[in-house]
Amino acid sequence: MTLKIKIYSDYVCPFCFLAEKPLEEAVKGKDVEIEWMPFELRPYPNKTLRPEEDYLQTTWKQSVYPMAEGMDIDIVLPKVSPQPYTHLAFEGFQYAKEKGKGNAYNDRMLRAFFQEEQDIGDITILTELAGELGLDRAEFKDALETRKYKEAHERALNHAYNDVGIQAVPTFIIGDTKTAGILSKERLAAIIDEELKKLKTDDFPEGLSCGMDGFC
Repeated sequence: MTLKIKIYSDYVCPFCFLAEKPLEEAVKGKDVEIEWMPFELRPYPNKTLRPEEDYLQTTWKQSVYPMAEGMDIDIVLPKVSPQPYTHLAFEGFQYAKEKGKGNAYNDRMLRAFFQEEQDIGDITILTELAGELGLDRAEFKDALETRKYKEAHERALNHAYNDVGIQAVPTFIIGDTKTAGILSKERLAAIIDEELKKLKTDDFPEGLSCGMDGFC
C-alpha cells in the first residue's frame, strides 16, 4: 500500500526549497506518493519581506546559507524587493496539478526564486516558467489573468489553515505523523519506514478462520 506524504510550503520560504533534497533522498526505493500543498506565509494585503533589511540579511547569514552549504545546495537571497505575493503562482500550481505536473511546477517555482532571483509574482515570468515544463503558455496565462483557479487555491489555503492547522512551513504529514520544519534525510527515512510498517500491519487480513460448518 502506498504511503502518502504531503508537504505544505510557500514559494518564498527558503527552508521549503532546502527540504526538497533530503526528502528526495529519503524516499528512494520506497512506495510513497508525494504531494506538495499550498500555504501562504504573507497573503495579500500583509506586507512581504524586503531582502535589503538587516534582520533578513542576518537570518540568511546565520541560518540559511550555512545549512545550504552543508547540504551542497546553491541558494541566494533574491534581490526582488519587496518579495512577491505567491497567490498567482499558486493559482498556476492548481492549473499545473490539473495537468499532472504539480510537483514539477512546485520545484520550478522554488528554483526560479531562490536560484535565479525571478519575480514569481509576475504573470509573464510565471507563464514562461510554466512553458518550460511543457504547459500551454496561452492557456496558462489566460487562467491567471481571469483568476480561473482563485477559488481552488482559496480552498487549498482554507484546508491548510483551518482543517490541518498549519502554522509554519515546511510542514510534513507522513501517514499519521505531522512534523514542522526541515528534517534530515535520516529523520525523514525513519518516519517513512515507521509509517510504512503501519500500513503493512493494517493490510494484514486478521480474523480469518475455518469453521466446523465447512466454510473455509
